[in-house]
Amino acid sequence: MSTAACTIVVLISGNGSNLQALIDASDGDKTSGGYKISAVISNKADAFGLQRAAKAGIPTLVIDHKQYPDRQSFDQRLMQEIDAFAPQLVVLAGFMRILSAEFVQHYAGRVLNIHPSLLPDYRGTHTHERVIEAGEKQHGVSVHFVTEELDGGPVVLQAVVPVLQDDTRDVLAARVAKQEHVIYPKAVSWFAAGRLQMRDNGAWLDGERLGNCGIREYLS
Repeated sequence: MSTAACTIVVLISGNGSNLQALIDASDGDKTSGGYKISAVISNKADAFGLQRAAKAGIPTLVIDHKQYPDRQSFDQRLMQEIDAFAPQLVVLAGFMRILSAEFVQHYAGRVLNIHPSLLPDYRGTHTHERVIEAGEKQHGVSVHFVTEELDGGPVVLQAVVPVLQDDTRDVLAARVAKQEHVIYPKAVSWFAAGRLQMRDNGAWLDGERLGNCGIREYLS
């Protein structure tokens, strides 16, 4: 017997390739671990991800951060709109805004993000270039809970990919993105099924505390 799907709101700023992966993997009410995307919100009106959502019949909304005097007032409007959909989870999929402490606390334990590095290494931006410049042999992507510390919340799941000798930024980014589209729906499904939680001392899956790197998958 299935239960109602977990409702999520996805925040984007651009192309929305991870959003598309989440749409493709969404199974609504079909299983107890299913999730339903209730809305997609972007801070940029020209974000291609909005077209992806519209094509899938998902409600969309644009909240232009440039129309607000500061981060706090933007986040307050964002919270108001998100709360109107009463989601159980907020998913950041290429949302290029640093969220305020008020926002993070409001949705504590209910916000996931995906970051293109093997956290805690290479927080912030331009991760692919930095990894290549540092001569790293491995790179990857991390799904983590969002806390007030930038890219510092408990890690849930990572995919590790090789860094090849002739890699360019774009080639490496494409290799990482391929795995982003695999692990993000997986982590969201874990949360939707009630298997994944954030507690005071980290991320927990199936009643067991995950290590600092979460679960690691080694992929090509």
